[in-house]
Amino acid sequence: MTDIKTITTRMETLEILIKETRDRLPAHSTKPPVMMELLDYEDEYEALAKQLAAMKSKE
Repeated sequence: MTDIKTITTRMETLEILIKETRDRLPAHSTKPPVMMELLDYEDEYEALAKQLAAMKSKE
């Protein structure tokens, strides 16, 4: 089982990765690999946010 601190730390890391990846996106002609990377980070962040919310509601 993952604890709240681990989830929070990973979410902070993902926030940085998401920002860096968005900064790499060109204004036009988005590159599919970069877009897929961004979507993967955003999906993981969303899943962790839901998991964190569920853990906090049980406290």
